[in-house]
Amino acid sequence: MVILTAPVIFQNSARLAELALRARMPSISIFTAFADSGGLIGYGPDFPAIFRQAAGYVERILKGARPADLPIERPAKFELVVNLKTAKAIGVTIPNTILLRADRVIQ
Repeated sequence: MVILTAPVIFQNSARLAELALRARMPSISIFTAFADSGGLIGYGPDFPAIFRQAAGYVERILKGARPADLPIERPAKFELVVNLKTAKAIGVTIPNTILLRADRVIQ
């Protein structure tokens, strides 16, 4: 199950993780908190870094910069979180190559 982005999805990520676990369905979301809530994998941008970046935009606008003149920036860092407890519960083996690349592994 691939969980896409929307505010309602983020608010209900724990419930979605619970449903996927109950159905023994592998699941992934762009929200790393999804894996913290019991989902199998979270892979997405580092949202705290994006929020800090947004604060820089606000500062420049308050100092007189025109929003249209500011560059559009993509996230620079992405995080991979793997929940091994969930993997074990649904009978999925996560390859070591994925575990080695993960920023966090939930045991």
